[in-house]
Amino acid sequence: MLAACRSKNGGAEQTVLAEDYDAFFLWAGVKPPAWLKRARTVYALAGEVRHQPGSRFVGLRAVPRVSGTRLWLTVRVERLDWDEGLYRAVLREVDRWAAAGNALAGLQIDFDAATRGLDGYAEFLADLRGRLPSQWKLSITGLMDWSAGGDPQALARLAGIVDEIVVQTYQGRHTIPGYETYLASLQRLGMPYRIALVEGGAWRAPEGLESDPNFKGYVVFLL
Repeated sequence: MLAACRSKNGGAEQTVLAEDYDAFFLWAGVKPPAWLKRARTVYALAGEVRHQPGSRFVGLRAVPRVSGTRLWLTVRVERLDWDEGLYRAVLREVDRWAAAGNALAGLQIDFDAATRGLDGYAEFLADLRGRLPSQWKLSITGLMDWSAGGDPQALARLAGIVDEIVVQTYQGRHTIPGYETYLASLQRLGMPYRIALVEGGAWRAPEGLESDPNFKGYVVFLL
């Protein structure tokens, strides 16, 4: 797969063709294409925690039953002041997905933490990691600015908590202009990471990306 990415992405900027990749974000309301059954990894949005104080976990998808694909249960999060009931609801959903026979990798949190607020986010993730059974990994999505402007100590703390970060190069349905500048400092993350591309968006791999031992591949956000 990485060899194929080199041939596509070297040199001129290319359009992201989803079928050329093997890992995907599948959000609620997006009809999975027939070829998705061949995917190696899928990050599936299971539900969300909305910003209103006291809001509960809102499920957005029936428990999947998928064979041959590594699944991540993704929760879109808009606030971090979780009470005990909210933790229980999310962890119960993890248990349900695993009990259905899926090859579950773990839990992913999708939260747009401000670059200057990474310390507070790390505190939340450390608490969550302590509650998550050890057989499940913890993944997070991240903004490109984290590597460029994030405090080194905050990044190091995150690296000690999460198993991976998936860095988003898009906003909505479009690639963020100037992504090359943001991604020039990816090695500052100090943890395993993937690069998230949007289907149909633009992409040119930064020099040295695929030789970075912490780079674990791409994830395409399906439209």
